[in-house]
Formats: sequence, structure tokens, C-alpha cells
Amino acid sequence: MNYLESLYWIHERTKFGIKPGIKRMQWMLERLGSPEKHINGIHVVGTNGKGSTVSYLKNALMANDYTIGTFTSPYIETFNERISLNGQPITDEEIVLLVEKVKPISEQLTVETDLGPATEFEIITLMMFVYFGQVQPVDFVVVEAGLGAKNDSTNVFMPIMTVLTSIGLDHTNIMGDTYLDIAKEKAGVVRPGVPLIYAIKNEEARHYVLSQTEHYHAKAIEFSRDFHVIPFDGEFTYRYKDYELEHIGLKMIGHHQQENAAVAITTLIEMYERGIIMLDFNKMIHAIEETTWTGRIEKIQENPTIILDGAHNKESIDALVETLNAYYPNRRIDVLFSAIDGKPIGSMMMALEDIAATFYVTEFDFPKALPVDTIYENVEHERVEKVEDYGAFIKSYDGDMLLVTGSLYFISAVKDYLKKH
Repeated sequence: MNYLESLYWIHERTKFGIKPGIKRMQWMLERLGSPEKHINGIHVVGTNGKGSTVSYLKNALMANDYTIGTFTSPYIETFNERISLNGQPITDEEIVLLVEKVKPISEQLTVETDLGPATEFEIITLMMFVYFGQVQPVDFVVVEAGLGAKNDSTNVFMPIMTVLTSIGLDHTNIMGDTYLDIAKEKAGVVRPGVPLIYAIKNEEARHYVLSQTEHYHAKAIEFSRDFHVIPFDGEFTYRYKDYELEHIGLKMIGHHQQENAAVAITTLIEMYERGIIMLDFNKMIHAIEETTWTGRIEKIQENPTIILDGAHNKESIDALVETLNAYYPNRRIDVLFSAIDGKPIGSMMMALEDIAATFYVTEFDFPKALPVDTIYENVEHERVEKVEDYGAFIKSYDGDMLLVTGSLYFISAVKDYLKKH
């Protein structure tokens, strides 16, 4: 198989849908020699903030001369970026090699068990464990969970640290429609004796996660209780135990990014105090300050200003709106929005309508993308328009400021279009 054939085979797994559970992963990993047992992994789960937190951790560890693997989803610009080594996507040849290793095992799974075929996400996760556990060992792997934690395909290894960035109402059709339901799924990341660094605002969810850490005798390190962010004039001071780090200024704007950075810093300090890593604090902070993450309040053009942000649920939309109000208070903001099925688009767009001068809606080529008419019917803004060709619209935009948002898959489609044109 060549690269395109390998990609086609991987993407063809989408026909098997989303199937929560780890039995298929455990079966395949065992027959591949249990590569997941040969990584030093940091497991990052949460509704929002996972990608940014992974990026902060990766850059800070690289700045301290460690080799770092990352596993993230979805991809924004190229499929290979989901499995990256020191911030660089693995090569096309390595994708082919990994498919050659996992394809026979996935076929055996279907023939020899009644567990059903592996999904696309399971295959990619399997490839990641084979790559970092056997093909290309690294010092640490930062593993971003896909959906939830307890029944997520990534939840098959014993991490050295666990991170829970947030709990919000997302994927409710799979994980439940209350904060407690989702907390029960996310708390599946808690492992006996492994520290958990977390930032949860909902009290019911917070209490449940805390009860799980007590049950498993895992150290619980909580945002706003154990470590703190004190914002001031676009920067912030970080405090934890006897550590106080002042005047931290991030390239990624927004109070939520300061919280994500604080979660990453706390994780690194815990690793340092446990003798897992050596840590130059100046290098750590500089790397975190310089971190960017594609598709997160990403300014792709200055005049007129165009910003991309993959705010794909109510909580991330709220954080986006808060940030734009703080950093762009006097701008006339037009919104271009598209989303996929299963999202609370009514509440998402209601928040966006408060900042939108004109609310544009569109659709994009993706299996679960919502039709433009469906989105249009959910908009209550007095100025709403349908956009047939989002690429041409963005290229010809001549207003004050355009916010392109809604779905990370939409942001990926937009970036792909702009790269080609």
C-alpha cells in the first residue's frame, strides 16, 4: 500500500462509527506486543482545552531537551499531524509502515472475535502506540483523549500523570446530558496513585472527580484550590505551593488560555518534584509564552482582520465571546458559522449573536456537517445570511473583522481551502 491507499483504508473505518469501549484496543495491543506498556505517557482529557494544554506541555518539555511525542485530534492541516514527533507530523512513509503493522491485526479482530471491527479512531490510536512504543521511542508521549476517558480508545495505558482540563456539555448523545454524567466518563482517567491535575468549575462534577481520586488514592491538584491564576493587564501570575511565577504573557489570548497554561505548568512542576524530569523554569515559561495552537483564536489576516476559532460547544463559544469582548471591544465583528450534527447549535449561536454585526451561516463537505438551511433556521439574529461558497466569501471579505467559527472540522476545511487558493 502507498500513502494514499493507507489513508483511504484508515478513513474507510468511519463506516463503523463511534463505538465506546476499550476491549477491541486491548485485544489488538496484546497481539502487537503491548507497545502501550513502553511509553512514558501524560494522559490529557477534558471537554475543552486539551489541544492547547498538550501544546504547552510539548513545547515546555522540548525546551528542556526532551524528545516528545504527541497524539492529538482532529487534525487541522494534515492527517499526519495527529501523530507528531517534537512538533513535526510523522512522514508519509511512517504512516504506510504503521498501517502495514496494524491492518492484519484489525482484520484478525474481525475474524477471530465477536467484538466487531475497529473504528477509525481506534486504528489511529493503535498506530500511535505502535509508533512511540516500538518504532520511535521518545522520552515522553502526551496523549490527548478523543471522546471522554473511561471508554475512550486512549484509556489503555498507565500514565505517569493525568490531566483533566475541563468538563462541559458536549457529545451528550454518547456521554449523557448532565455535568455529572460527563464527569463519570471523564473521571475514567483517574488511575491508582497517579496524580490528577484538573480544572473543573461545575460543583457536582468537581465533587465526583474528587471522590474518584480519593477512592484510587491519587493526588488531586485542583485549579483555584491548590494552584491559582491572578490576571493583570494581559499577563498573569501563577501560584502553587511556594512557587510564584510573575508576568507570564501568552501568545494565545484569553483567560481560558491562562488556565490551560497553569494546568500545564502544574503538571510539569509535579513531574519535577517527583524526579521524573529536570526543569529549567525560565525555559519552561518562555516556551509556554511562545506557544500557539492552530485554529484557536488564530489571526490569519490583519487587514481586514480575520480570525479562525474551532469553538465547537457552548463552553468554548462562551470563552471565545468573552475573549473577543476583552481584546476587540470596539470592533464590528461579522460571524461565519458552520457546525456538525450532535452539537447544541441553538445555545452556541445565541452566544455568538450577542457579538455579531451580521451572522453568516454556511455548510462544508463532511459526513456529519449540518445543512446550511438547518443552521439558518436556528439563528434568531436580525441580520442573518446564507453563504454558499465559504472560501470565496472569506477571500473577498472587506468588512471590519470576520470571525470564522463553529466546528474544528470546519476550520480544517477553511484552512485547506486557503492553502490551495
